[in-house]
Amino acid sequence: MINFRKNILFFLTIVIFTSVSAICQEKTNSVAESDSKIEKKKKKKKSKKVRLPKIDLSHWKVTLPVLNDFGKPYEISPPEIKDFASNAIAKPYMYIDSTKGAIVFHALPTDSKTNNTKYSRSELREQMVPGDNNTNWTFEQGARMKGKLAMEEVTKDADGKYHRVIIMQIHGRLTNEQKELIGAKDNNAPPILKIYWDKGKIRVKTKVLKNKAVNNTAILYDEAWDDDEGYNFPTEVGFRKFTLEVKVEKGKMVIILNNSEYAVYEGVDINRWNVFENYFKAGNYFQSRDKDSHAKVKFYELEVSH
Repeated sequence: MINFRKNILFFLTIVIFTSVSAICQEKTNSVAESDSKIEKKKKKKKSKKVRLPKIDLSHWKVTLPVLNDFGKPYEISPPEIKDFASNAIAKPYMYIDSTKGAIVFHALPTDSKTNNTKYSRSELREQMVPGDNNTNWTFEQGARMKGKLAMEEVTKDADGKYHRVIIMQIHGRLTNEQKELIGAKDNNAPPILKIYWDKGKIRVKTKVLKNKAVNNTAILYDEAWDDDEGYNFPTEVGFRKFTLEVKVEKGKMVIILNNSEYAVYEGVDINRWNVFENYFKAGNYFQSRDKDSHAKVKFYELEVSH
């Protein structure tokens, strides 16, 4: 009987010891798993990827809302523009948001204004030949620009309405021969296309002839052209990311929002626009002189083809 009790006691001791060991092992495993999860989270935070915008700047120059040493708008042309992120003068107005993978264009009212305008800009200007403004394209030759962008922030006016920003353009240009022919002071011609971020919507403005029968010399003057009434795309983009595409050919200009909404321009005005050379612009051409106003536009992607 005594031996039987001893055997029972020994058996119970073994069971209790095994149970305690199992519980301790479970706790140890649980703590180890918890530590592992914390370590993984730390590693995940540390290994957060740096995102870069999908934009090749080798065929663009930028105009910024700050004056250079000669009292003119500060510009960076190729190849220096490729290193804009390390340019101390550019940093407040054109910089990379590596968390979003975008170039931010920041503009506000300053004394840095180009000819024929009262507004400042942080805006890219296409250069088909890097560093040269004299090689451009016509509608007959055709061109395409597509960008992915978003309004990051913009101030409001005294009436509580958001300030407007021109985010894309097609600007006309006189050849040197045309400039001499009409005695113009520079090579500027009217912009055939202005695309606005306007109170959360995308608004398109183009040019129309005042006299459809104007001759080929008089058509070169700004006075030959007038603004159309404009068109608002139905979709409100607000501060969300969206895509804009501009496609041109002789006699036709198409603007596409989010690959689904179209504005098509055809007719005499577009046909006769072929007299001008053109270049694309993209960025932040801020349309306000209000005190303390500003806007920031993010470009994630931008591509041009001819």
